[in-house]
Amino acid sequence: MSDLVNEPGPAVRLRLSEEENAWLCTVRPDGSAHVTPVWFVYRRSRWWIGVDDSSVKVRNIRKEPRVTLALEDGRFPVVAEGDASLVSDGFTREVVVAFEQKYGWDVSAPGPDSKRVLVEVQVRRWLMAGTAR
Repeated sequence: MSDLVNEPGPAVRLRLSEEENAWLCTVRPDGSAHVTPVWFVYRRSRWWIGVDDSSVKVRNIRKEPRVTLALEDGRFPVVAEGDASLVSDGFTREVVVAFEQKYGWDVSAPGPDSKRVLVEVQVRRWLMAGTAR
């Protein structure tokens, strides 16, 4: 098991840069899990996820900031547990450019029905194949 002090190795960082989808698990007010696929970028030891401010994910994070993220490939698991915060103003240029390069998407553009926010996840613990306890 590793923590934020130990950044993942080169193979995991490559996957974080190349894989398109991750699963984000937030906690509903009743304690049940809400799991959704998300687009993400990984920069400065943080996961960044663009979402609409009116989404269930955002409502859940406002009440309970603990989240889990997992890459899709179950054969070689990469799971991160962390604490989410919401960034609604002042998106960093680095993150906006990273989303544009990875997805061709302007993450700072408003959604169809609400304002766009970034979910910033600081990792508390990485769980890789064979490390979960």
